Amino acid sequence: MGHSVIKVNSKFTLLLAFEVRNEVFVISQSVPKHIERDAHETTAHHFLALHEGRAIGACRWRETEKGVKLERFAVLKQFRGCGVGTDLLEKVLNNVKSILGNGAYLYLHAQIEAKGLYEKQGFVAIDPVFEEAGILHQAMYKYG
Repeated sequence: MGHSVIKVNSKFTLLLAFEVRNEVFVISQSVPKHIERDAHETTAHHFLALHEGRAIGACRWRETEKGVKLERFAVLKQFRGCGVGTDLLEKVLNNVKSILGNGAYLYLHAQIEAKGLYEKQGFVAIDPVFEEAGILHQAMYKYG
């Protein structure tokens, strides 16, 4: 399946990313909309996966007091298992490295069923499993 990943660079592509996140988190996983969208939307670096012009995946990263937090990884159900999540993650990691250089502390809260995606990229699970927005997660980190 051919798809591409782009850095969000306009209001239109940001709206497409929000549509994907809404479909995955709010509609499919019943995450409250006020939790899914937050105050970091305007300062985070957003990415969008496209297939034949259709938005199929999205994610973002942002700097925090702890390091670089990777967030909101979402792929439409019918496109999971096709490498979209991997490509989004690789694009984010390359973008972080191009902006901050090597050695940044990277962390995320992985949904349990998606942990394998992050482990393949060298992320290590830490701390016990916890619930966030009614979904089991585990904190993961790596140095990039």
